[in-house]
Amino acid sequence: MTHWVLILSCPDRPGIVLAVAGLLAEHGGNITESQQFGDPLSGLFFMRVQVETTVVRAELEPALAELGTRFAMTWSLDVVGRPVRTLVMGSTAEHCLNDLAFRQRSEGLPIDIVAVVSNHTVLAELAAFYGIGFHHVPVTRPTRADAEARLLALVTELDVELVVLGRYMQILSDDLCRALAGRAINIHHSFLPSFKGARPYAQAHERGVKLIGATAHYVTAELDEGPIIEQDVERVDHTRHVDDLMRLGQDVERRALARAVRWHAEHRVLLNGHRTIVFR
Repeated sequence: MTHWVLILSCPDRPGIVLAVAGLLAEHGGNITESQQFGDPLSGLFFMRVQVETTVVRAELEPALAELGTRFAMTWSLDVVGRPVRTLVMGSTAEHCLNDLAFRQRSEGLPIDIVAVVSNHTVLAELAAFYGIGFHHVPVTRPTRADAEARLLALVTELDVELVVLGRYMQILSDDLCRALAGRAINIHHSFLPSFKGARPYAQAHERGVKLIGATAHYVTAELDEGPIIEQDVERVDHTRHVDDLMRLGQDVERRALARAVRWHAEHRVLLNGHRTIVFR
């Protein structure tokens, strides 16, 4: 018995749920979880199904392909809980890498961190503590193209499925963003699009904010404008200094990032244009 997760999207029309459920039943499937959403704005239908069956992938996929052609579906099939091969990028802040590695080890976060890439060496010791390979890839203006080529080579060599930017303080080129489309998640230290660029917590402090937040989103060529997966918040007041906001902000960042990574790894996030559908 294999526990599969199927996600799909297609133009909305009557009969989709019936067709999917019927196909799975014909292949001995017992549906254990099912969620769907029809978006009236885009006219698209989204569905996530978990199903147990003894039917193997080689038999199930051709049937799904035929159904996909009939309904003009985009779909994918995977094993529930399979750890997604993940590469984490960071610069000097340790909290995101430490949190993801800890959750992978102790909380069943369904990822397998196969490498850490950084433009500094600060994270090397933490990566070694968790037994993760560390790759120092310095980035300067003249070497940026070579650095990104090395990153893509690592993604290919290590069969990486997901890239996580855990406070990686470099802007990725448009070409790299396109190469990683739909499989790179960034954590931004504010509610987008507020307080972009340098010194976000200082900007927030100067504006006297009462809430600080973090946004986990897919990486696109438009800086900090990718489809949002998750956001989190912490309430603050006038007694908080910039350092306080930074400490609280790091906690918010790691929480939002961990949820976004989990939902992506569990195939709960489907792209809907510039937005996301998240089946929690």
